[in-house]
Formats: sequence, structure tokens, C-alpha cells
Amino acid sequence: MLTTRKKLNVIKDLQIHETDTGSAEIQVGLLTKRISELTDHLKLHKKDNHSRRGLLMMVGKRKRLLDYLAKNKAKVYASIIKKLGLKK
Repeated sequence: MLTTRKKLNVIKDLQIHETDTGSAEIQVGLLTKRISELTDHLKLHKKDNHSRRGLLMMVGKRKRLLDYLAKNKAKVYASIIKKLGLKK
């Protein structure tokens, strides 16, 4: 489960300015954290298809946000990929 403390840590690492809480960069970071936690859950509970569907939806949303960043903010995209350890 993504606690408030974990969320704040992700936001602090990726925010552009002090009051930034919803930019594409932060959304990608939060989705990445939730995806990793849900992946661990699904390793234990292999037949949880409802959570699996939610995971696939989150992966799709993160992909769309990363495509947006790659098209409009190439430097930010490269830094986000490097920080989060994602594949291009």
C-alpha cells in the first residue's frame, strides 16, 4: 500500500517547484511506485485478476504519460527514466 509518507518522498524527489504536486513527472513516479507494490502483491496472489486488471491500467497510463514527456519534454523524459530505472 502506498502510504502518505512514501507519496511525499516521491513527490519531493520529482517536483519541479515547491508547490508542484500533479505534474506528469510526479504522476509517472507515483504510478511506478504503485506498480512495483502491486507487482509484489500479485507474486503472492496469482489468481487476483481484479488487481491484475488495475495493474495493466496503471501501466498503460504510465506509458501514455511517458509518451507525452518524450514528445514534449525530451530532457525531462530522459532524467525521469534514469531516476526511476525504467526502460526506454
